[in-house]
Amino acid sequence: MAKIKSLIYGSFSAEDHNYMLNLIDGTNEPVLALCRTYSKGHLGPVHSHRRTQIWYAHQGVVLVSTADGRWMIPPGHGLIIPAGLEHESETISTVEMHSIYVHPDLFQAEVPRVVEITALASSLIAELLSEEHQPVAFHRRGLVRALLLDEINRLPERPLGLPFPGNQRLAGLCRDFLNRPVARVEIDDWAAAMGISRRSFTRLFRKELGVSFVTWRQQACIFASLPRLAAGEAVTNVALDAGYENIPAFTTMFRRMLGSSPRAYRQAARQRSAASSDFEEMNG
Repeated sequence: MAKIKSLIYGSFSAEDHNYMLNLIDGTNEPVLALCRTYSKGHLGPVHSHRRTQIWYAHQGVVLVSTADGRWMIPPGHGLIIPAGLEHESETISTVEMHSIYVHPDLFQAEVPRVVEITALASSLIAELLSEEHQPVAFHRRGLVRALLLDEINRLPERPLGLPFPGNQRLAGLCRDFLNRPVARVEIDDWAAAMGISRRSFTRLFRKELGVSFVTWRQQACIFASLPRLAAGEAVTNVALDAGYENIPAFTTMFRRMLGSSPRAYRQAARQRSAASSDFEEMNG
């Protein structure tokens, strides 16, 4: 038990990483849930699992990369990672991860995809995590796992894979933008920062990210707003700080990306936070 708690709340070394990989691949449990808090800027090395993983960002924003793509996962969402697929991660902010690892005989995935973690799924995951701290009847454990597996198959897919470049100089600009989003920033500003022409920058940006600069900027502004909304900040303040001239424009873009309004997202984040606080109080 002490070893598990150090992995969740303490420092994270290469030894700890290998221990977790062995724990995940060696368990006989059909469904395993693990909690881990990462500081901003944490880099998870390239690795894979024998199980299908749902990388659930309970709080915070994380970038998960594979050889074929990069996905930025906001709070309340998860990335389904197929068994055997090599991936690495980078935390854009402090992240509380609640990951689920499912035996491939019970749940298979062909390609990575972003899903919304429903309130029911979040509660069931919290229930599995609490098993590390208190005994649970075998019958109840089976019911929780069965219901979670059923709910995983119903999780709504969301088009939230914000593209991220492999070019390190461009990636640095993207990270800075996510920390200080400005909806009116211009292509010429970024081209000048990289010391290249507007035309060269536009071509590089499209090649690296697969979308236009304007489209990425709009999406990134929404992503950058998620931690602040999850923290309970007013929608008006978040929208104006992101450079939107009015709340309806911000709400329209937000709803297009996440399928709900900013206020609904903030309320759901409050519920997740309350559930997390109850979990910590119960097991602290």
